[in-house]
Amino acid sequence: MNTRIPTHPGDVLKEEIESRGISQKKFAELLSVPYTQLNEILNGKRPVSSDFALMVEAALGINPMLLINMQNRYNMAIAQQKPALIERMKNIRKACAAMW
Repeated sequence: MNTRIPTHPGDVLKEEIESRGISQKKFAELLSVPYTQLNEILNGKRPVSSDFALMVEAALGINPMLLINMQNRYNMAIAQQKPALIERMKNIRKACAAMW
């Protein structure tokens, strides 16, 4: 199992809007989303949704599938590190192995 957590797409967006000299407040206004929502995405505390990715494409020209794929890889890496889920998967594998 890979222990490295992939980059959250919010990190990429944060760097992009900073490099373009756009404030988070201004970008939130451009997208018509609450500032807190944008800030949580940019800080990796909230996922990038399909709708949000499409709005970013309209604003910055960034391919929305890139953002969605990054979010999916991030989500999978986080899920694979959850101890309760790891234990549950072990039990499922044992139960299924006994059936076959």
